[in-house]
Amino acid sequence: MFGAPQGLYKAEIDPAAYLSVSRFIKLKASAVTEIEIVFPIDKKKVKSVVFQPFVRLPADLKRVLENSDKVSSFEGKKGEKLYDALDDIRKAGMLNIVAKCAATPLSNGKTILPFLERINEIRGDRFFVAVSKELRQETKNSAVAGLFFPAPEILHTPPEGFAHAGSFKTFDRYGNLQLSYFLNGEDCVADIDIDGASGLEHLFQVVEHRVTGQQTHPYEVHEILMIHQEIDPGYKFLV
Repeated sequence: MFGAPQGLYKAEIDPAAYLSVSRFIKLKASAVTEIEIVFPIDKKKVKSVVFQPFVRLPADLKRVLENSDKVSSFEGKKGEKLYDALDDIRKAGMLNIVAKCAATPLSNGKTILPFLERINEIRGDRFFVAVSKELRQETKNSAVAGLFFPAPEILHTPPEGFAHAGSFKTFDRYGNLQLSYFLNGEDCVADIDIDGASGLEHLFQVVEHRVTGQQTHPYEVHEILMIHQEIDPGYKFLV
């Protein structure tokens, strides 16, 4: 192998339980060339997920769960019983979004999380939650302040009886938060999700990883939040 100026090489590394990545490495003319490479988890290799117990959740999330006794597919459960009843995919997706909401500022100095009131439905890639109308207005104000930008809402279907009321995204290059609002009189609902569709390929330079046309997997969003944004959703993988 040659050092500088000829020493440019492409390396592909395929570790167990993690996705393969590639890097161009330029070797020094002499001495050892040291590099640090971070590998995202391979969701197919995850054997189990370790979640923190209900008592250790953020206070605002516990409040929201205690108010949520009519979550689709989990009717009659709320608080700790609801949290424990969620499967790993739904629970991971919810914790990703809550952690991102807690880290996303509004122009009034608050974050999104305190404005969430009651969960209506939880999916692996998003959740639908009743919010105060104030949050919609503060998001619009924050867009004027440059913290969000208006986003297409065509892919977000309003709940029955509700109408589109604006959609906004954060400016994160990878793992941006999208808030899509729907109104029915004084009632306001938000469809909240995190976009991780291209994050792994570009952020980690993953080899032959394709998510086009698929729902964003919460385990992949976890890696983007942890490594790119230094946001900890509060769970770990066993592989």
